[in-house]
Amino acid sequence: MREIPKYNFHKTKYGDELLIDVVMLKDIKKYLLDSLPHFLTYYDITIITEGEGFFKTGDAVSKAGAMDVLFTLPNQFREWDTINIIDGYALIFEEDFLLSFFNDHHFLKNISYFNLNRITNKLCLSDTEYQQTKSLIQQISFEIKEYTQKNKHILRALLYQILMQLDRLFIKQNGVTENIVKNRYVEKFVALVNSNYQRNHIVQHYANELCLTPNYLNELVKKEMGITAKQVIQNRLISESKKLLLYSNLSITGISERLSFENTSYFIHFFRKNTGLTPFQFRKVEKP
Repeated sequence: MREIPKYNFHKTKYGDELLIDVVMLKDIKKYLLDSLPHFLTYYDITIITEGEGFFKTGDAVSKAGAMDVLFTLPNQFREWDTINIIDGYALIFEEDFLLSFFNDHHFLKNISYFNLNRITNKLCLSDTEYQQTKSLIQQISFEIKEYTQKNKHILRALLYQILMQLDRLFIKQNGVTENIVKNRYVEKFVALVNSNYQRNHIVQHYANELCLTPNYLNELVKKEMGITAKQVIQNRLISESKKLLLYSNLSITGISERLSFENTSYFIHFFRKNTGLTPFQFRKVEKP
């Protein structure tokens, strides 16, 4: 049975635990099984240096080439053209690498390109911006190779610099998205849904977690996102259902069980109501 691969951070690659790394795209291609779509459990900032092809994160698909930067969040569905995108740098890190120093649990979520409601997954750099960004990544790579415990502060400072520099450029290029979640309860709700949608489909569950009434939670979500809390959960289930139908060999029943539906019939009804197709029809029409 084929599953969608999930890649974890190699925390002890350099001996002691280090939650930041820089890798070359040409070196990691061999680890991407048959170029299949996959998930990462960590943050990824990829800057392409050579080649051109598609780059997909979540539901956002971009045509990407040299001097483009792509952003991937933890546990976000990802797929990219490993044949035509020749090389580049991938700056990868775990959230804890920053949290242990900044003590701001919302820092990364407040960065424009790591927001769940960002309008694109790509940033196009000018030649000057590209050289500056590449230089910072190369400095990070150098510090990692010279790594000692004391260097963590240097690495955090360099990571902070590149995160903020790209944030400023991303906002300048794309503007501020009206749909960016500002309400902390809504932000927490979306994060909870992304972590628990496979097991919990009921708004009441998430309202209880947030110590809110379902009606008040729904009111907050509707105001911030333009859809109901129930629709947020359903959209996440549909998105995951489509990925499993297209990129795994799980049966319809297997997907229904994976997503904790009461039974296969209910899953089929739910999917058809939201897409206009049965799961079987969707897989037959859309599967590459």
